[in-house]
Amino acid sequence: MTYETVAMKLQISPKELERHSLKLFLQQRLRIIETQLLDLARRYGVKTVFELDALIQQGQLHETETFEDFFAFDNLEAEKETVQKLLDELENE
Repeated sequence: MTYETVAMKLQISPKELERHSLKLFLQQRLRIIETQLLDLARRYGVKTVFELDALIQQGQLHETETFEDFFAFDNLEAEKETVQKLLDELENE
């Protein structure tokens, strides 16, 4: 099934269906990212990857124990920023 077929059956334009689909996908992805970030933040009692890094630098957390989570946190924050920018662009079209 194509989105053109779905759009026709819903009596909306394919462009409108595509735009709504992209928006919903990005919103869902953002919620998933935010949930993962919240899990990491709660695990270490921080709000950002910079706070986590500060705890590591201060010796309150061991780098070897937090290595994977640190990079996951950093990547998730970068992805969140990208997804949010895409959503903003979509809203402003």
